[in-house]
Amino acid sequence: MRVKTGTVRRKKHKKILKQAKGFYSGRRKHFRKAKEQVEHSLVYAYRDRKRRKRDFRRLWIVRINAGARLNGMSYSTLMHGLKLANIELDRKILADMAMNNPEAFSKVVESAKRALA
Repeated sequence: MRVKTGTVRRKKHKKILKQAKGFYSGRRKHFRKAKEQVEHSLVYAYRDRKRRKRDFRRLWIVRINAGARLNGMSYSTLMHGLKLANIELDRKILADMAMNNPEAFSKVVESAKRALA
């Protein structure tokens, strides 16, 4: 007995085309192009979820380094001093302090300097 895949195929195509909504030109309208682009987009999304974590860490390090240099230290010596002083602030918090609360960041830097001395 022959089984036609009309409804199954249509449902599958509609699912892909719905995911391709907002894409440019034929990548939104034609199933084959849309399928290829959706597959690529899912790969990019997976990859960039991992990448975002790296990018933010790099940004935080740049901000901490800028704040540390305003207080006469480098990033590496500051982090070493914080470890010696048993100050367990993560880079996200330190970067936020360096940007939005320079007075408190300066106090943290001073305690790191004392621990190094």
